[in-house]
Order: sequence, then structure tokens, then C-alpha cells
Amino acid sequence: MKTGRIAVIPARGGSKRVPRKNLRPFAGRPMIGYAIEVAQRSALFERVIVSTDDAELAAVARDLGADVPFLRPAELADDFTPTVPVIAHAIRACAELGWAARLACCIYPAVPLLQPQALADTLALLEASDAPYAFPVLAYRAPIQRALNRDARGRSAPLQPEYMQTRTQDLPPAFHDAGQFYWGRVQAWLAGRPLHADACTLVCDEGSVLDIDTPGDWALAEALYRVRREAEGVAA
Repeated sequence: MKTGRIAVIPARGGSKRVPRKNLRPFAGRPMIGYAIEVAQRSALFERVIVSTDDAELAAVARDLGADVPFLRPAELADDFTPTVPVIAHAIRACAELGWAARLACCIYPAVPLLQPQALADTLALLEASDAPYAFPVLAYRAPIQRALNRDARGRSAPLQPEYMQTRTQDLPPAFHDAGQFYWGRVQAWLAGRPLHADACTLVCDEGSVLDIDTPGDWALAEALYRVRREAEGVAA
């Protein structure tokens, strides 16, 4: 069966900074459920696939309506495995099942604030371009040209001294990966092309997304989630 677009949610069983992060309850639901739900709600995908090495996580994902047609091999599930090989493996595994795709969207598993519109808007950017990938970004709060280094004694030094006398309003904005998802052409994933070179980007509002890597990030995300739900008139 030829499919146009698939979502791949890469969800390892292991997590060092927030143990079992992808299964841990967030606002009463397993964290991975939010990624599965936003992919389903978007109506952009023929298949929503979870790539995991963990049998318990696979069972939960299936119960939540995702496809888990394979378990990810251990060599692609350690702390140092980059995203691109994981998605490329999933694309190949799906193709062997007859689920060939034109576009694949990697959606990280800890994205409780992500909304379907962001997926749709970023897809539109990709399809209107010849870029290999498209993903959301956030603006740095302060100009990175004015960043400081700090030595072992706690003494500061400018990283770019030539900009220290430039007014902040005269410095161009800089952006960082929001850590939520990546749309990509299947050929780009399979070729191992780097994610951040010549990609289309969608600028997100601060507070609309949050990369959850630490217990502090988790607490902030739960607070933002409750605020959003209350604003929508829905019990969190």
C-alpha cells in the first residue's frame, strides 16, 4: 500500500534524567499518549508508528491506537544514537511491510503542549519548498552575539567581543530547535542528511512548546498545560 505521510514517534524505554519519561504519567496520562494523540488529531498521517525497544512501552502505545510493527534494535536505542538513523530504520521497516511513504514526520514522545496546527503549518512550509526537512524553532530570549564565557574561577569573558558594544536591538535574532518534531522527505532521512542544514523553519511562540529534558522542565510543562486547559475551559 502506498502511503503519502507517516508519523514516527521514537520512544526509548531508557531515560537518565527523567526515568521512564515516555511512560511516566503527565496530567494523569502516559506521556507518550500526547504525541500519539496530536498525530491522530492532525489527520495528516496514514500511519502513526512508535519506534521503541521497550515491550511495556510498545504495549501502551498499541493500546493508545499507534502502530508498533517492530521493536527497535538495541544498537539504535542507546544514549548516543542520533535521530536520523532511527527514523531511517523505521522507514525501511515500514517499507518492508508495504507501508511506503513519501514524507515522514518524526514526533518526539514528550510533547504535551504540541498542537496539530503546528504540524500542519510546518508541513505546508516543506511542501512549498525544495528543502529536505522542516521543523519548529524558538527565538533566543537574548542576543547570542552577547553571550558570555565563564572560567573555572567564575570570571566572565565575552564569546564575541566585537559585539559587546553593539546595542541589542541592532543585533539580528537567532533561533534554536524547539525539540518537538521534524518533517522530512523520505529520501533525506534514508540518505542521512543532517536535520539542521538548509531546512525550513516555523517560528513558535514562547510557551506554546517546551523541550522536556529535566524534572524542572517537566514541572514547568505541567504548569503550562494546566494553564492552557483552564483557559480553554477544560479540566486538566
